[in-house]
Amino acid sequence: MKHISSIASGIALGSAGVAMMSILSGCTQQQEAQNKFLVIEQQANGKYQVVEEMPTQSESRAIIRERDANGNITERFMSEAEMKELAAQEYAKVQDGTSETIQSGSGDAGMGLAGTILAVAAGSLLGNMIGNALMNNKNFANRSANVNKSAYSRSAAAKSASKSSTKKSFFGSSGSSTYGSKSYSG
Repeated sequence: MKHISSIASGIALGSAGVAMMSILSGCTQQQEAQNKFLVIEQQANGKYQVVEEMPTQSESRAIIRERDANGNITERFMSEAEMKELAAQEYAKVQDGTSETIQSGSGDAGMGLAGTILAVAAGSLLGNMIGNALMNNKNFANRSANVNKSAYSRSAAAKSASKSSTKKSFFGSSGSSTYGSKSYSG
């Protein structure tokens, strides 16, 4: 009997170890803020939207496309340091309650440049804790989704939705089970 007990505890310990490694690797992946290369375009209404977004191994950076007085589009480069500065300024407004990123949607697509950068890259620029805190704000999450029109963002959102809708149990079966309404009597 002791032999069976030690095997059972060994299996439980092994399973716990596998579960712990899985959790730790997931936490490590969560904590790594993914740097981004963005193309942000000024709209006719003066607001900005992300039109291209790609993950990058190097530091975050952006190309800003703006319209001059004649309507011509000019492009300028924005470094990670400039992006962090704008994001930090906008985050200070979030804390004061004056940021457009936390106001309810006005129907207009886009936001100001600082709000757009904060909405799309808060985690990689200011850290995951701030990014997660912002995404817990319903208005911020809605505004963030509306300002990012890149194909990468739509693809990432679709992958996230499909992962959350098909949860698997430990034994590999789907998490959404339906039980019939049969009554059993003993």
